[in-house]
Amino acid sequence: MLTSPTAPGAEATSDEGPRRNLGALLRHLHLAGPMSRAELAERMNLNRSTIMALTTRLSAAGLVRERQPGGLGRSGRPSLVVTPAADRAYVLAFDVAVDRLTAARVSLGGRVQDRRVATRSRSGPDLDAVVGVLAEFGRDLHRTARPGAVCVGVGASYCGMIRPGDGTVRYGPYLGWVDQAFGAELRDQLGLGLPVRVGNEAHLGAWAEHLRGAGVGVRNLIYLHGDVGVGGGIIVGGEALGGESGYGSELGHMVVNPHDGRPCSCGARGCLEAEVGERALLDEAGRPADVIGREAVRDVVEAALRGDPASRRAVDRVGDWLGIGVANLINLFNPGMLVFGGIMRDVYLGARERVDERIAAHVLPVSRHRVRLEVAALGDDTTLAGAAELGFADLMANPLGVMGSLA
Repeated sequence: MLTSPTAPGAEATSDEGPRRNLGALLRHLHLAGPMSRAELAERMNLNRSTIMALTTRLSAAGLVRERQPGGLGRSGRPSLVVTPAADRAYVLAFDVAVDRLTAARVSLGGRVQDRRVATRSRSGPDLDAVVGVLAEFGRDLHRTARPGAVCVGVGASYCGMIRPGDGTVRYGPYLGWVDQAFGAELRDQLGLGLPVRVGNEAHLGAWAEHLRGAGVGVRNLIYLHGDVGVGGGIIVGGEALGGESGYGSELGHMVVNPHDGRPCSCGARGCLEAEVGERALLDEAGRPADVIGREAVRDVVEAALRGDPASRRAVDRVGDWLGIGVANLINLFNPGMLVFGGIMRDVYLGARERVDERIAAHVLPVSRHRVRLEVAALGDDTTLAGAAELGFADLMANPLGVMGSLA
């Protein structure tokens, strides 16, 4: 089982405890926003003098600021409010989907300060084109950052299977990427002297919804992401499930219709993504082969909700297979929440009744009564937010070390 998508840490030293506490305190502020020293002491189970020492060090590095709390009439000495310095540290985050390329400058605290978006054509292997566009966007976002701001990391989400450690795309369906050195190529063209951390889009989407979205506070969560196909991410006990080699949670390749299923990009038939993905819905709705993309999917769902018969039949059929897949996942993992993102968000909203019927018919009552089904609270930015968290990983692990190395 994998922990959060952080980079390998330094060897243990006598400063490991304080460094860990500095990172934990900064992470609380990064995720939850400003809070008082007293609140931090309670959350971290540390005394106030230790919190004061930690905030003093982070303040000296420019990562936090402290201020008097607002409001009057409180008795006693007020506890200072600690705020993440959003204008001091940022990451570059990239999201590579089948049809779209997105780059953003994301501040400490998780706010998107600026972004660039380009269309990606489905024209086969396109590593050079993708890296060229993203690198140009990244350099522009870096150049236009506020004076004095520091880029502390780079994270990227890619719609394929990623080799842990070096950002190589081992397999990218639909566009033919096989063993493409995406992370290394983007690092070289960005020219910032920073590594590019790369993760699978659904894994990062699960992590983002767990940290910032619908699943905050939920320790056992499943995230289903739809682009053209379907990917998944699983959080177990607050940690991301990666499998033996980092390629786990390929939920889209769970077989749900083995007898007469649609062919899947992986070579099998009847996989979940073949039965509920973009092409399945559009074909069932009678859309021509050249009609593609998330807007086309949304058009079918919206037409179904308006009562169009062909669209309604398509959404219901896809909803049946989605419900079977979801029922299997709930029985297997007993999650507290299952989140739908990407085009799966739209499909679920259109097919909610069919999914609920399958859950009622096929999920064990002890698991069915506890699980909540939600759509991604971060919307279309879920995977981008996950990429940003990947970029912040080094800073959260060693705040003073990272800032010192970039000074």
